[in-house]
Amino acid sequence: MKNIFFLLLFTLTVLITSCGEDEPQIVDLPKVTVENATVLESDNDQTVGITLTLDKASDGNIVFNYSTIGGTAASGIDFDGVSSESFTINAGSTTATLEVVISGDNVEENDETFEIAFLNPIGATFNQSRITVTISDDDVDGGVVIPTSGFTSPLTYPGYTLVWQDEFDGSSLSSDWTQEIGTGNSGWGNNELQYYRTENTTVNGGNLIIEAKQESFGGGTYTSSRIITKGDISFKYGRVDIRAVMPEGQGLWPALWMLGENIDQVSWPACGEIDIMEIVGHQPNKVHGTIHWDANGHANYGGSKTSTSDLSEEFHVFSIIWDANEIKWLLDGVQYHNVDIAPADLDEFREAFFFIFNVAVGGNWPGNPDATTSFPQRMIVDYMLVFQ
Repeated sequence: MKNIFFLLLFTLTVLITSCGEDEPQIVDLPKVTVENATVLESDNDQTVGITLTLDKASDGNIVFNYSTIGGTAASGIDFDGVSSESFTINAGSTTATLEVVISGDNVEENDETFEIAFLNPIGATFNQSRITVTISDDDVDGGVVIPTSGFTSPLTYPGYTLVWQDEFDGSSLSSDWTQEIGTGNSGWGNNELQYYRTENTTVNGGNLIIEAKQESFGGGTYTSSRIITKGDISFKYGRVDIRAVMPEGQGLWPALWMLGENIDQVSWPACGEIDIMEIVGHQPNKVHGTIHWDANGHANYGGSKTSTSDLSEEFHVFSIIWDANEIKWLLDGVQYHNVDIAPADLDEFREAFFFIFNVAVGGNWPGNPDATTSFPQRMIVDYMLVFQ
């Protein structure tokens, strides 16, 4: 009986020892932390780094696979996609950088997202198996780069009083402005190509921004904006200063100008037209000032000035000084053109006029955009001042 007892005890000890040897060993693996990321898109392709952080260094290499998963951002268009790509974090490291190529463009669009999935990790665990990468568009209005340099005009002139101004503060146009919509008759009389929309006008950071885009809308391939003060704000005589930055490129035609308030009664050109500033985008350093009137048909007279720099590079002030006898045009406070309007057949210019700001695309004067023209293009207006 005693021998049987010891035999049973020995057998039980062997079984317990064997079970203990078969129990899995608990290994404290490093944990890899990776967070969602936001990347600012640029006009060019860029390689960005996604940071991986370990809570401790590993004794050996950590290996895993990763794949990109398209969302509103598309592989091959918005980023370079990969599938089951292998990645190694070297032994002893506590950080690593995973590189992703983000595609660049100058097309205005919404922010877009895609995901990166982390697969089959060996030698570590992940805090999350996938992250979201947001591509933040740099071409939207909030991303517009406003020049910080340029000419600034004074708020007072001898013999004049400031009677109206618009500093374009806030987040929308004042009630003094109205949007004109559509393509107009014969492309607003000039065979222009754009469709004018309210969406292409924004007020941001104390600036008015009119944006010309290459996009399909209303049967055409370009959109822009045209705003007027007709029926709200009009003036006869005085000084007008407008501080602005111009767009550039073949086929662009920005203008700051005026039409007679009586246009609905007498039509154009009998209402008169005063072009405070026009440029054609293939000559971005040349400003034009012109009047149009009816002299038994359409008549016009204009002058121009070539600047030492492109009018798209920094702010300039475009001005007219207008009385019953003469209109003068100035760039940055320096006169470059004038016209005698004293003759009786220029009576159009002794009436009240309203303001128009627009960026046309194509038309009889600038011609159409071509492969050299980049979009979007923007006219940025800091302020306008009217003195009498």
